[in-house]
Amino acid sequence: MLSVIVPCFNEQENVELFYFEAVKAFKELDCDYELLFVNDGSSDGTYNKLRSLCEKASDSPAIKVISFSRNFGKEAAIYAGLNECKGDFALLIDADLQQSPQTACKMYNKLKSNPEYDCVTAFQQKRKEGAILSFFKNIFYKIINRLADTRFISGASDFRIFNRKVIDAILDIKEYHRFSKGIFSWIGFNTFFMPYQVRERTHGKSKWSFYKLFKYAVEGIIGFSTAPLKIAMLAGLFSAAASAIYSIVVIIQKLAYGISVPGYATIVVLLLFLGGMQLFCLGLLGEYISKIYIQVKDRPVYIIKEVITNDKKN
Repeated sequence: MLSVIVPCFNEQENVELFYFEAVKAFKELDCDYELLFVNDGSSDGTYNKLRSLCEKASDSPAIKVISFSRNFGKEAAIYAGLNECKGDFALLIDADLQQSPQTACKMYNKLKSNPEYDCVTAFQQKRKEGAILSFFKNIFYKIINRLADTRFISGASDFRIFNRKVIDAILDIKEYHRFSKGIFSWIGFNTFFMPYQVRERTHGKSKWSFYKLFKYAVEGIIGFSTAPLKIAMLAGLFSAAASAIYSIVVIIQKLAYGISVPGYATIVVLLLFLGGMQLFCLGLLGEYISKIYIQVKDRPVYIIKEVITNDKKN
């Protein structure tokens, strides 16, 4: 069985279109499948649309709608879908139809016909986004690949299909702060990267602002690398060494040559520089400590408010 996991946040105009296109496309597959819609605390009519789908749809394919008590984020929605899925394979796909169900079928066939692979991941060869956003995304991948121990593929998305071994490996990772791109890279497994073209959104607009992407990038770097802490330590050592060298230079100038060294401006600049470095390092350390603080509280990654299915018997 194939479990199709569809995170939804304010996608009232897309969920029905996605359902009909997915059913049409997945008819060609040589397996049973289930559709798991995860309603991530949507504030529009997404929940009502999904409930209506369950009421109107036949028993095949199986549909399950998992509704959160509030918005926990896409990462939590993916994790919930994987926890609830019954399939031997899981497919992650967005509800906005930018990721085509037809492409998903090709990914499934690739995985089935090549047992040496555990996962097929779709990646964008050519991004359909602004030059500035593409520039910063490329910078992010260069930075994280230098800092992290695992390799991140530029353009690789959450649009992927994988087998039960990968599902179980992901579920074994109980982190509260989840970064799927990092988790998929960290667990390993043989992955085939399939190029695909992102389609235009049918309705609505992306929920990912530049600020949210930046915050997500920082989460990824902190979650999968301790290199920033080492960089802060090296910066501290460099500042200390530079201060020591400068002190020796000042003493030599004063004692050997009698040069009067004006100190007010120098002291102010050094204090501002060192103060800024200290605050930066404290903030960086605080980011890591805050992650530990939240993790040890052992709060659930998500809370399910309601589960609806199209099973008329239940």
